[in-house]
Amino acid sequence: MTALGAHSGRLYRRRALIVGGGSGIGRALVSAFQAEGALVGVLERDAEKCRELQNSGLGATLIQGDASHVADASSAVEMCESRWGGLDVLVNCVGVFDFYRPLGQIESADLPAAFDEIFRTNVLSQLVPARAALAALRASRGSLILTVSSSGFYPGRGGILYVASKFAVRGCVISLAHEFAPEIRVNGVAPGGVMGTDLRGAVTLGQAQRRVIDGPKRIEDLENLTPLRVAMTAPELAGSYVFLASDESRGMTGEILHPDGGMGIRA
Repeated sequence: MTALGAHSGRLYRRRALIVGGGSGIGRALVSAFQAEGALVGVLERDAEKCRELQNSGLGATLIQGDASHVADASSAVEMCESRWGGLDVLVNCVGVFDFYRPLGQIESADLPAAFDEIFRTNVLSQLVPARAALAALRASRGSLILTVSSSGFYPGRGGILYVASKFAVRGCVISLAHEFAPEIRVNGVAPGGVMGTDLRGAVTLGQAQRRVIDGPKRIEDLENLTPLRVAMTAPELAGSYVFLASDESRGMTGEILHPDGGMGIRA
């Protein structure tokens, strides 16, 4: 029996749209939400990831598009409304990395384009779907979940543009929670380093071919960063999102969960 056929679960019949659901944390959420009984739609930009998800047998409703484009985000929300009559949960997992590039190593001429790319991907791609889903989430008294990062709290977890963009997403959680209350709960999840994310580098920084690669050295590095000595995987992080999407967190808004192995008590 597939998760869509389940008749129980913390998210039973919740109508959820996962933005960036083709890989990493987003892909893990497709499985986790369906296992909890949710009806899941996905907005994913990468064509190959769309094909892989379509062939996975999970049966998620899928649309290919760019989360920073108003038309694509609106189409994804409309797809969910057309198929299920509304939307209860919007989760955003879109992101791009800068591989720890400091400001002093970004050419002045490249800085505006690099800023635009990273902030468009990491911040605008969170806001555009949220705006597109606003009426639907208000109607259902739903939940919005943004992906922040340990980089939004501690220095050294990325380069200047990545860290700044994640601080901005942290601000989005707080500001939107205030703006959207009482109809919509807005919360965030701030993972530390994650295994299996397929996180890629910024094109404008010449990092188009770079991606975070798993391996023994990465596991060791992540374990050494955390008091709990854990290297978290995307499926392990999924529980934080399920919790925030469920009635178990009905009294929470403007909060950010930190499944990062205790990074904050070492910082």
